[in-house]
Amino acid sequence: MSLSRIQQLEKYTITHPEEVLLITVKIEEDMDQLMIFKGFSSSIMKPTEFNPDIPVLSDIANIISIDRIKSPYNPNDPNYIEQGLTWKQMESLL
Repeated sequence: MSLSRIQQLEKYTITHPEEVLLITVKIEEDMDQLMIFKGFSSSIMKPTEFNPDIPVLSDIANIISIDRIKSPYNPNDPNYIEQGLTWKQMESLL
């Protein structure tokens, strides 16, 4: 069984604990931003389900961009490694 996109990104952050991923997504007409760090993901714009078995990124979501940020994350002064990656570009790092 292959991993979903969110599972692949979470796995990436487990093996790269020095990074935080900030994902901008569009689900139907709604925009959202997800943060993934050390294997855990949550929305930073909407409530996140308490149950970790419920994915925060649905299969119908369109990934607009992925930012790689150095940990620890400071929202007032983020230290970007790369910005605006597409899913295809990020796949090459997975």
